[in-house]
Amino acid sequence: MGESMSRLLAPLLDLLAVAIFALVGRRSHAHGITLVGVLETAAPFLCGTAAGYLVASIATDAAPRSWQFGTIVVVATVVVGMLFRRLAAAGTAPSFIVVATIFLAVTMLAWRVIARFV
Repeated sequence: MGESMSRLLAPLLDLLAVAIFALVGRRSHAHGITLVGVLETAAPFLCGTAAGYLVASIATDAAPRSWQFGTIVVVATVVVGMLFRRLAAAGTAPSFIVVATIFLAVTMLAWRVIARFV
């Protein structure tokens, strides 16, 4: 994957991972599947993803498709997402934190592993 394509595709794939996480979460908890609802659920994590891109861009010279960059994005997505959920008095149960961390780490890092071989 070319560098310019990586810079465009990487954030889209990470945002897609967050959107799928929100969609699956809403569906598994019998919440309505509406665009507004999914965006409301995803918003704290989308902010975290944006923060992760900012931090990773400053802290490393790694390409957005690299696992190093991706790890920073995953950590920021989860930490900032949970902080915003806590501030909004939304759920941050330990089991939710574990599920969110595993899902987001797998989805945000899996495409990076695949991209290494494509």
